[in-house]
Amino acid sequence: MSLETITATPPKTWDTTTTTPPPLAPEPTPQPAPTGKRGWLGWLIAALIIGGIAWAKVKYFPSNAGGDKKGGGKGAPGGKGPLTPVQVYVVAATNLTDQVAATGSVLAEESVIIKSELSGKITSLNIKEGQSVSKGQLLFSINADEAQAAIQKQQYNIKLYRDQEKRQRTLLDKEYISAQEYEQSNNALLTAQADLQALRATLAKAYVRAPFAGVLGLTTATVGTYVSPGAEITTLSKVRPVKIDFAVPGRFAANVRVNDVVDVVDESTNKTYKAKVYAIDPQIDPVSRTQPVRARFANTNNELRPGAFVRVNLKLGESESALQVPTEAVIPEASGYNVYTVKGGKMVPQKVKIGIRSDKVIQITKGIAVGDTIIRTGILQVKPGDAVKVIK
Repeated sequence: MSLETITATPPKTWDTTTTTPPPLAPEPTPQPAPTGKRGWLGWLIAALIIGGIAWAKVKYFPSNAGGDKKGGGKGAPGGKGPLTPVQVYVVAATNLTDQVAATGSVLAEESVIIKSELSGKITSLNIKEGQSVSKGQLLFSINADEAQAAIQKQQYNIKLYRDQEKRQRTLLDKEYISAQEYEQSNNALLTAQADLQALRATLAKAYVRAPFAGVLGLTTATVGTYVSPGAEITTLSKVRPVKIDFAVPGRFAANVRVNDVVDVVDESTNKTYKAKVYAIDPQIDPVSRTQPVRARFANTNNELRPGAFVRVNLKLGESESALQVPTEAVIPEASGYNVYTVKGGKMVPQKVKIGIRSDKVIQITKGIAVGDTIIRTGILQVKPGDAVKVIK
């Protein structure tokens, strides 16, 4: 490997005495900022924003300077703001039914649980579930062989005691025995006859019959089922007519009368039926402070079923000249109720007293008259004395 000698070349110099040096590069001259679209666009956006704020202030927050001092506020006379649009209701005399709403239950006219009074096996069953039966119809019977045998035995005893009583009477007539001995014989006969009646009553319990005409319920019993005294076999209900049990607040107790007609609304079908009050409990329930009432409905086509929940409306009176306003037009306050009326194009508050109310209208008993104009919408946007614009 050979080493090469590297000779450094000295920097080139200029002889200023014989050669003119090259001119130096000129320094950069500062350039002005470009005047393109960005400049005038920013000024335009700023101008639009300021103009929009000024327009909104004039439109929605007008100044009251120089306006009517009494009216003051949006839409006041003499001000420059727009009138507040409102919807109104013109008061007119209407028919009003005073009624009490209550909830009630449907009860069968008569209802009973059929039970066995004896223990034993069911020997016959004449229960067709859901079918009608007549009064006295045999429903089922219990094995009564023992009761029948006891009755037959007792009949033999009675025959014996009767013969003894005859002989004792003959001896008493001839004064062969004392009166006490005869009385003992006669008492044995009477006791045996009473025991026979008790056995026959027991035998009758083995044959269960319908106590009244009605409709049978469901059953789980079958022929051969062993039952004990008190065992439930089925139910029997009389559903034509049915009873409607309901209660009204105690303050209306004096307004309820026997033979009053009530509207009964079935909760499941929303159909309305007419029932008549036939009984009112003489006492007000001390717990709920309500008056128990009972009505009757014919239920000819089995429209209502016992146990169903119903709504009951009881009419207490009717007026043909009641003043009613929409519910939203009445403003509750600590001191009572107010409505906002329109008089001379301005909103004027008016205190009122209310009566019967529903979800849509409220009766006004004092404070307004027929023909008054009541504000029903836009209530929150107006103040007393504000000018308003009635819209349809």
